[in-house]
Amino acid sequence: MKNNTIIIGIAGASGSGKSLISSNLLKDFGPNEVTVLREDNYYKELMNMPMAVRNQMNFDHPDALDHDTLRIHLETLQAGEKIDVPQYDYTTHSRKPGTITVAPHKIIVLDGILILTDPSLRSLLDIKIFVDTPLDICLLRRIQRDTIERGRTVTSVLEQYEKTVRPMYLQFIEPSKRYADIIIPLGGKNEIAIDIIKTKMNSLLGS
Repeated sequence: MKNNTIIIGIAGASGSGKSLISSNLLKDFGPNEVTVLREDNYYKELMNMPMAVRNQMNFDHPDALDHDTLRIHLETLQAGEKIDVPQYDYTTHSRKPGTITVAPHKIIVLDGILILTDPSLRSLLDIKIFVDTPLDICLLRRIQRDTIERGRTVTSVLEQYEKTVRPMYLQFIEPSKRYADIIIPLGGKNEIAIDIIKTKMNSLLGS
């Protein structure tokens, strides 16, 4: 913990329940104490590429993400300064115009599939969490989310899952589980695990 700032990293497969845990922590501790950063907002800018090329990109590989800027932003928040977070458009695979300003908070929750694969990010995390949800459940959640919220077809979701999502999970995401301090089975509905995390957060805040 640096400058009384706690950074909590929540990793796991796409659809594992990371966002549910982040939302619950934000709800329980309140927006005055907690801010949530999404790794997805740090996908590299691809606007200069044709849409057909963007559609074929591997968004589940660490190289697709600008972890250097994410690391700098976390360090800036630790230093008590605000940051301007880029916003990502899943339908165009590019960044939206403009940014959102995020001020320093006592608790920063970082949510992302690949955050535990990067040593420079891991070194900044006070609590490292891996949400370990069966892949079939993750796939069902991904189909529902991407078709409803991101304008995707079931066929395109399944093709991407087979081509990059599952292979990259096995190559990068699942092995990063060994770096976690806490592994949560059953996703964001594991109330006992969530209570353990909250207890640790309160302990760090108290110290």
